[in-house]
Amino acid sequence: MTIAVKGGQDSTVQGMALMAFCMMVLPLMDTIAKYMSTFEGMSPGQVTFYRFFFQMVCTLPMLVALQGRAAFKAKRPFGNLLRGVLHGAASLMFFTAVTYMPLADAFAIYFVEPFILTALSAVFLGDKVGWRRWLAIVIGFAGAMIVIQPSFEIFGLTALLPVGAAFLFAIYMFLNRALGDADTPMTMQTMAGMGGTIFVGLALIGGHAAGNADFAPSLPHSLLGLGLVVLLGWISGYIHLLVVRAFRMAALSVLAPFQYFEIIAATVLGYALFNDFPSLSKWSGIVIIVGSGLFILWRERRNAQRLTLSVPDIETARTEINPDG
Repeated sequence: MTIAVKGGQDSTVQGMALMAFCMMVLPLMDTIAKYMSTFEGMSPGQVTFYRFFFQMVCTLPMLVALQGRAAFKAKRPFGNLLRGVLHGAASLMFFTAVTYMPLADAFAIYFVEPFILTALSAVFLGDKVGWRRWLAIVIGFAGAMIVIQPSFEIFGLTALLPVGAAFLFAIYMFLNRALGDADTPMTMQTMAGMGGTIFVGLALIGGHAAGNADFAPSLPHSLLGLGLVVLLGWISGYIHLLVVRAFRMAALSVLAPFQYFEIIAATVLGYALFNDFPSLSKWSGIVIIVGSGLFILWRERRNAQRLTLSVPDIETARTEINPDG
């Protein structure tokens, strides 16, 4: 999705503050998913279904109020529905992972997504990726393996689910880029909720028919449970809209590092509610992943700044350095 950045320094600071807030709130979604599975006995498949269903329910009234009948005339409906399918599949994998794994571990592994996105951009879009960024990608994956290895011994293939979620979300990001801004963020978010609801609903039916306990259908057992799944959908719908707003206020290269605030929030919530805390070896893997990701972002920002220097600017710079030519 092409996002125009407006405003000056004040807008950038507001965008940074908004992004930091969103990244600290978004892990509540995964905390709720883990809580519902751990204390309410709800399957991750059912939690994921409620996440998209209530996202659609919560955003649809505002969409109709803002856009009227035009709300149902998306310019690229199938692309937006496909976004929802990809997001639904990624969320299903991640919610299943956090059901069995500590939140911080799952988040740390999931943050290989920037590495996957960079690699896919180089392979399929022809984006130039130098050896330094390729090295950062390799090091980042090595950091992920440090986190995955002990988790794999305990949880088996479940430890790889965050990697699958990261891969699908990277493709989702590709699709955002392809769709551009033909539809409003509210339309895209609501239709993604529809696509995710349909996909996860079908997966829930198929998984239950196959006898997979992770797809067992159920209703919330308490008013607290009902409130939490509604809150899950609300956060999904509206906090992501705030993220879009943040990216309109400040540049991607400025805001992207704030995504790692999610690991901090996930660690705090995981320890407070589930007594989960990463071991020293896992912390080393997390530091490697974050460091590699920040290096890639720094290199991309530096390359973008170089590209914005036009030929006239170069000639002017040369004249200023050497007025005699």
